[in-house]
Amino acid sequence: MSTVGSEHRIVVGVDGSPSSIAALAWAAEQAERTGAVVEATAVWQWPANYGSPLVAMSGLDPGQEASSSLERCITEVARDHPQAVIKAQVVQGVASQVLVQLSRGADLLVVGTRGHGELVGALIGSVSEHCAAHATCPVVVVKRPGHHDEARAAS
Repeated sequence: MSTVGSEHRIVVGVDGSPSSIAALAWAAEQAERTGAVVEATAVWQWPANYGSPLVAMSGLDPGQEASSSLERCITEVARDHPQAVIKAQVVQGVASQVLVQLSRGADLLVVGTRGHGELVGALIGSVSEHCAAHATCPVVVVKRPGHHDEARAAS
C-alpha cells in the first residue's frame, strides 16, 4: 500500500461485481487520457459466521480468490484500454477503510456502487458512501452497468 514516487495515481476498488468492472474501465479510460497509473485494488477479509471467524476449510483461500478475480477483471478491461497502465494489488482488511487509506496521495479514487437501495445500504453500509465521505482525494462513483448517469463525482 505504498505510493509510487510522484506518478499520478488512480485507485480503484475492484470486487469482481459488474459495477466494479465498470469502475475499472472508467479509470482505465481516464488513465489513458491523463497518463496516470491505475492501482486496481481487491480487498478481502476472512468470512465471519455470526461475529466469530469460521473454521478455515481446507482449500479456502480468500486472498487467492480475490487475486484471481482481480486478474480476470484487469484482463477484461485491458483488452479495451491497451494504453492504460494497470497495477494489481490485493490487500486484507475492510474495503472502505483500505480504499480511504489508499486515497492519500492519489489523484482519484474510483469505486462502483451496487445500488442496493436505502434499506440495505443502511443495514450493511456502503463502501462508496464511506469513500465519498472520507477519502482525501476526489471520488468517482460508477453505477452498475445498465443505469444512466454512469459516473458521478463526489469531493
